[in-house]
Amino acid sequence: MSLCAECFHQGEHAGHDYNMFRSQAGGACDCGDSNVMREAGFCKRHRIKSNSNVPCVPKDLLMMSELVLPQFIFSLIQHLREGYNEPALDLPSEKDLHKILQVLEPHVSFLEDLTKMGGAMRSVLTQVLTSQQFYKDLSSGVGENACAKKSHEKYLIALKGSGLAFPEDKIACGMQEQGAGTSTLPVQGLAGATATSGQGDSSDEEDQDGSQGVGKRKRVKLSSTTKDQSIMDVLKHKCFLEELLFWTIKYEFPQKMVTFLLNMLPDQDYKIAFTKTFVQHYAFIMKTLKKSHESDTMSNRIVHISVQLFSNEELARQVTEECQLLDIMVTVLLYMMESCLIKSELQDEENSLHVVVNCGEALLKNNTYWPLVSDFINILSHQSVAKKFLEDHGLLVTWMNFVSFFQGMNLNKRELNEHVEFESQTYYAAFAAELEACAQPMWGLLSHCKVRETQEYTRNVVRYCLEALQDWFDAINFVDEPAPNQVTFHLPLHRYFAMFLSKAVKCQELDLDTILPDQEMLMKLMIHPLQIQASLSEIHSNMWVRNGLQIKGQAMTYVQSHFCNSMIDPDIYLLQVCASRLDPDYFISSVFERFKVVDLLTMASQHQNTVLDSEHERSMLEGALTFLVLLLSLRLHLGMTDDEILRAEMVAQLCMNDRTHKNPNPKSGIIPGSLSFESVLSAVADFKAPVFEPGGSMQQGMYTPKAEVWDKEFDPVMVILRTVYRRDVQSAMDRYTAFLKQSGKFPGNPWPPYKKRTPLHPSYKGLIKLLHCKTLHIVLFTLLYKILMDHQNLSEHVLCMVLYLIELGLENSPEQESDEEESAGGQDRCHDSWFPGSNLVSNMRHFINYVRVRVPETAPEVKREPPASTSSDGLASSQSSRRKSLQRENSGTAQVFSLVAERRKKFQEIINRNTSEANQVVRPKTSMKWSAPGATPQLTTAILEVKESILSLLIKLHHKLSGKQNSYYPPWLDDVDVLIHPEIPRYSHGDGMTAVERILLKAAVQSRLNKRIIEEICRKVTPPVPPKKISSAEKKTLDKEERRQKARERQQKLLAEFASRQKSFMETAMDVESPDADIAMEVATSEQHVSEAIYDCVICGQSGPSTEERPTGLVVLLQASSVLGQCRNSTEPKKLPTTEEEQIYPWDTCAALHDVRLTTLQRYFKDSSCLQAVSIGWEGGVYVQTCGHTLHIDCHKSYMESLRNDQVLQGFSVDKGEFTCPLCRQFANSVLPCYPGNNVERSLWQSHSNKCMQDLVQEVEDLQEQLGTFPSETNLSKEMESVMKDIKSTTQKKYTDYSKSPGSPDNDFLFMYSVARTNLELELVHRGGNLCTGGASTAGKRSCLNQLFHVLAMHMRLYSIDSAYNPWRKLTQPMQDKNSELSEEQPEVPVLYRDVSSLLLIQILTMPQPLHKEHFTCIIKVLFTLLYTQGLAALSVKCSAEDRTAWKESGDLKKNTSSGEKSWEVLLGHVISELSKGKIYEEEETEELRVVLVNPDSVECYLQQFCLPFLRITSLLQHHLFGGDLPSCQEDEEFTVLASCLGLLPSFQSAHQFTSASCLDWPVPAFDMVSQWCSELVSFADKHPDQVKALLIQEPKWDLPRLLQLPENYNTIFQYYHRKTCTVCTKVPKDPAVCLVCGTFVCLKGLCCKQQSYCECVLHSQNCGAGTGIFLLINASVIIIIRGHRFCLWGSVYLDAHGEEDRDLRRGKPLYICKERYKVLEQQWVSHTFDHINKRWGPHYNGL
Repeated sequence: MSLCAECFHQGEHAGHDYNMFRSQAGGACDCGDSNVMREAGFCKRHRIKSNSNVPCVPKDLLMMSELVLPQFIFSLIQHLREGYNEPALDLPSEKDLHKILQVLEPHVSFLEDLTKMGGAMRSVLTQVLTSQQFYKDLSSGVGENACAKKSHEKYLIALKGSGLAFPEDKIACGMQEQGAGTSTLPVQGLAGATATSGQGDSSDEEDQDGSQGVGKRKRVKLSSTTKDQSIMDVLKHKCFLEELLFWTIKYEFPQKMVTFLLNMLPDQDYKIAFTKTFVQHYAFIMKTLKKSHESDTMSNRIVHISVQLFSNEELARQVTEECQLLDIMVTVLLYMMESCLIKSELQDEENSLHVVVNCGEALLKNNTYWPLVSDFINILSHQSVAKKFLEDHGLLVTWMNFVSFFQGMNLNKRELNEHVEFESQTYYAAFAAELEACAQPMWGLLSHCKVRETQEYTRNVVRYCLEALQDWFDAINFVDEPAPNQVTFHLPLHRYFAMFLSKAVKCQELDLDTILPDQEMLMKLMIHPLQIQASLSEIHSNMWVRNGLQIKGQAMTYVQSHFCNSMIDPDIYLLQVCASRLDPDYFISSVFERFKVVDLLTMASQHQNTVLDSEHERSMLEGALTFLVLLLSLRLHLGMTDDEILRAEMVAQLCMNDRTHKNPNPKSGIIPGSLSFESVLSAVADFKAPVFEPGGSMQQGMYTPKAEVWDKEFDPVMVILRTVYRRDVQSAMDRYTAFLKQSGKFPGNPWPPYKKRTPLHPSYKGLIKLLHCKTLHIVLFTLLYKILMDHQNLSEHVLCMVLYLIELGLENSPEQESDEEESAGGQDRCHDSWFPGSNLVSNMRHFINYVRVRVPETAPEVKREPPASTSSDGLASSQSSRRKSLQRENSGTAQVFSLVAERRKKFQEIINRNTSEANQVVRPKTSMKWSAPGATPQLTTAILEVKESILSLLIKLHHKLSGKQNSYYPPWLDDVDVLIHPEIPRYSHGDGMTAVERILLKAAVQSRLNKRIIEEICRKVTPPVPPKKISSAEKKTLDKEERRQKARERQQKLLAEFASRQKSFMETAMDVESPDADIAMEVATSEQHVSEAIYDCVICGQSGPSTEERPTGLVVLLQASSVLGQCRNSTEPKKLPTTEEEQIYPWDTCAALHDVRLTTLQRYFKDSSCLQAVSIGWEGGVYVQTCGHTLHIDCHKSYMESLRNDQVLQGFSVDKGEFTCPLCRQFANSVLPCYPGNNVERSLWQSHSNKCMQDLVQEVEDLQEQLGTFPSETNLSKEMESVMKDIKSTTQKKYTDYSKSPGSPDNDFLFMYSVARTNLELELVHRGGNLCTGGASTAGKRSCLNQLFHVLAMHMRLYSIDSAYNPWRKLTQPMQDKNSELSEEQPEVPVLYRDVSSLLLIQILTMPQPLHKEHFTCIIKVLFTLLYTQGLAALSVKCSAEDRTAWKESGDLKKNTSSGEKSWEVLLGHVISELSKGKIYEEEETEELRVVLVNPDSVECYLQQFCLPFLRITSLLQHHLFGGDLPSCQEDEEFTVLASCLGLLPSFQSAHQFTSASCLDWPVPAFDMVSQWCSELVSFADKHPDQVKALLIQEPKWDLPRLLQLPENYNTIFQYYHRKTCTVCTKVPKDPAVCLVCGTFVCLKGLCCKQQSYCECVLHSQNCGAGTGIFLLINASVIIIIRGHRFCLWGSVYLDAHGEEDRDLRRGKPLYICKERYKVLEQQWVSHTFDHINKRWGPHYNGL
């Protein structure tokens, strides 16, 4: 069902599960169609319509259209006919077709517009399109019109060229079975091809070599019937619609045509006519699709149409009945696959008659068959259609024929000599083909076989499936042995058979035996699935390593979550069915033989394996045992309900790793969102909300298993079955171990727990026989013995699986066993068997004394003489066992050795019993691989003294595992209850010892005799094996354990050491906020005794000071930043506009206001003076940050050279100077030289000088007068110059050039001190906008301001300031000469208009370095007086005239008191009286400026707020230049703390009497200075009274920079922006994006808005963020970051209800803002850390 957005939003869908996706090809909205959806879901509009009667349209209204439309559509068809030329042999004529389509675009658009006019017009169109009369009259080419004739001829040529509509020309039987020689082959191939797929395909057929072609044609039994031929070849057009569709297909489904044809669908008559036409052209669609060069696009468009037609069950049923839809589909699929068949090489390469699809063909590789298969699956989902399919025997036969083309495809042959040259990747195609073309239709059919009434369907499928299988076995000449070193993972026929069997038993209550074949067939059926299981083990044992990585890929895909329930599950189920019906000894021996470990199962310590290298033996044995455990434990198809299966699957997935909601178990048939899915998920898992790691990497919302799931439901067997990578099993075990430790259930390393199984369905009870067969018991006994004796090649995993099998046997014991029967019936069989019966419970206690083994002559066993007489210890020493040990020649492993021979014997028996003609079948001789053990001459026979039973071996194993003698003590001796309630929690989790205890307890519970024997064995203190042997063995194990323990301890110690190193590295390199972490760089150490800073070079590792000749530098990243410019003076963040009314204007940003101020100043004052009165860098300022690591500059240069030569670089451009820090790999692009210097400034930090203010002022002036000399040409000065160039080139020219005269040195001067200002301001922002936290915060660690200052100062000293214009004079001396102001040129900027922080930086950077602390303090004091006066002047302008008079009077009263200069009242009064002299207060102030400042407190507060930004910047500067921590404080005392820290407060006074004025320290009498400063304003006011106030009032209060606030629901953004037109090109962009900094709407990658080769996003990132852009991609919900010439995908800040992203909106779930993620994004933007945190960067080549 599909709805358009409009109908969806107007319907009631609250709480429903839905997906929203953007249909590119248009389509019909199903709203209002009750066939498709319930009326309750209709939107308001359609609900009304469906209830009321629609009025008729007046006849005369439609007359015109009825006359014109036939002609119009005919002209369209004529154009299409004219334009089409059959492509010459191989040259595609796509260009020509494209031209015709462009010409026809207005025609089709017109038709499309007509369809939008509503139902009446659509019905006229339908009438015209489907009327046969119109078509006959206009189109048949009969008549006078030459033009019409010509076009008709072209139409006929096109038809013929498509191999259609001329059945008489066909060679209907091009498939005769003739063993023709190669000479006739091309003809025959051609005929076959024509019959198969028409024109143009013959070349494909001739590519293959002759013999294959003949073999292939021989096998294909199809398409000889006339029915099939007509489906494929005959096409007759009777109306416009049919020919229109024909041309639509010919032109490969042009988008416009598809949209028109779909838009007509709401008309019911049209829908039926069009569906029938579509079906009629189905074969033709397939042919066109096969030839198409754009099959992907075409496929999507075909499916867009067919999904609308075939999703409607009523329509699908009608077409199936009237047009043989099923026949057509199956035939078309069959024909399609026939074109790429090759001879199968499975089993019998020479004589095989079987053909399979060639996975290397484009048809399979490109999934070209996908649209047809998808349609088939779609129609099979309708019950009525599927029913027809399952009832039609002919169709089933054809379908099985089709499936058999995939049986055995993509055969792998094991490479034994050298590595394969070319690794074929065809396996992707093979797995996709089996899943889509075989498995999915199978699941579709199975979904209709759920009730008893459908039994017949299952019988049909199983019957034809078995027939196809029998044909297959015959075709490949299969008898009983699979060909060695071959494997195919594709057995769809086996899987159909298995899944229908499973369904029959589970849902239809069919008796399994009535549909199973005979024993011989079962034996054949089990061979290939078993071969796959063994091959999986071989692949994981690296035996197929010469076949390349792709074979591993196949093994993984086979068990991967999307494939497993169509591949490995049916295979294992089929093997379970075979095992339950075949002889258990035969089955078990088959398994070990297939896994090639028969030779390993000997009690001898040495053996020879003729078929397996010794290094693979262990993993193959593990594989065989694990497979048996899987086979005997899994109950997926043997009795579990769907909910139990879902739960088990989910638990297995969750135990391996935490999962997202869409991925706890993505198996087909179990869909996230179904009711049981949600309830099971909430029962087994807890939701973990999305979290953020310190590195900034984002996790999605995850589900993690509940504690009780680990405790009771963790099933290692299920985990093993479902793991693609072996590491996942380890991951599950690690998580399980962690849970046990955490919950205190078990401290050590646990073994996989044993989980109780669901009871078996009665039909499969035979499976239990496997656990109770002697062959298995012999294997278990042998392996236990070998493990106890420490034979090589046995691992803990082997023991674990052996114990698991024993436990399974005890859990599933056959009912009839009783204790007393133990020796009955055993006597007469004793000669051929180790054990008396087949029951594990009784066999466990049976003692075996001597075993005859065949060993190589070198084995230690050979030396030992066989004893003269033997006796058997223990209770079980009945006569039979004594006799047996003496008499039996082959009493030992000889029995196991003859497994192979025995299996042969059984097989022969069964075959002779089943089939009389078995004698005629020539059975191949046993291959030499499985030669009898005696064949190798160096083997000899030895007799081994064993004297053990399984129970005694288990008890000894317990001793061995615990490392203690007699460690096992039967628990029931202390507590009899144990036997009554054996399910004790303490046994459910633990290691090997716990497992052994659990098994012994179960054995004791099941049989009194076992209990007695266990007690008996435990009483014997001396073990029965010779003591010296055992002691040495035990000693060996104890030594081994001790060694292991020591190794573990060493490892722990190493790890701990490594972790502590790592931690210290992290603390210095990253921003780990630890309270005691020192500042990473030695630069900032404030120890006094250090005379010279020492640096470590991270490249050469040497330490030393930075010198003039060999300077050291800091690794830095320079980046242009406009973050400061985005500060606004409102605390409320701006919202992203989501309606036309909401718009964002950048007028109130910091950057805009600073810009306006500078422009205004430049209009009225001298340019050079203006450029020193402000700072720039709010936009495009250069921010410098470092990781804190240093290197020699010459080392860095050679490092860069090596990077330049290394081409394997990703993500950065060495030519632009970019590199990664050699130590911490942080991104960088320059090196900042460290100024060589002793730490004089630090040693002067404490010393308070006693010089008076006037002397200091004079000293500062003298120092400034010293001319900056060009530094001598040293390496250091060169590097300083080059880094200055880097800094300049980091930002764009427009951000550095503000002077009226281009290239003026004032520009450089302004830029340099502004770099310092930008870095100080940004550090302030990183600290949260104030300095209340104090300390050296994280930003302090990354700061390199001290080094930066030296570089800037060195350059600024080169610009001498003319002493007449030196601002220092104006601040510290009353000017005598008043006339200079009246000169004709523009005046200088009045002091009160100058930015004090800028003046501070100018003063400090033009002083000789290093600067003395006292001079620094002096400069601050002088500047503070100016700042204070500016505050008073701004205040005086803001208050009303009455207030001004009041303040003036009260100031005059106190003017002459001693502290007059330090009282704001007096000073304010003085300022007011001075400014009143001019026209400053004349024009009345506007409302918003007025501030009510009646009480003194508010005035004091205003002044403090006015001065704070300056104090913050100054304190930071002092902290970087002179060291010393910043004090922390409360917000309300920030002013006092900073003032005293800067030395402005003479002595700290008590808080209640503190005023900001007490910080003032005037170098000359205050009133003189103030009068002088005010007079400048007065003279300016005379000329420009309107500007005086605007320039005075500054807004010092900026909020921190923020990104735009986003709406809660993503749909709000999507609906507004995805249809919005771009303001530049006025089109709706294909990929719309929106800037999250300023809200600008841009076209991503849009060529329409390209300017000088820059696409719009890149351009905007330069204009808005000086090279950094943050864009939200509307159609993908993803954020993209542009940084300079690189970009990266950041992730999404919108997540669904389960905390998951939906990139590209593929899943279409509702998305909601994740505030935490958005905060992380904002944080990275403000702190400029995108480059460090995001790792996947790539170049964008200006194309975004």
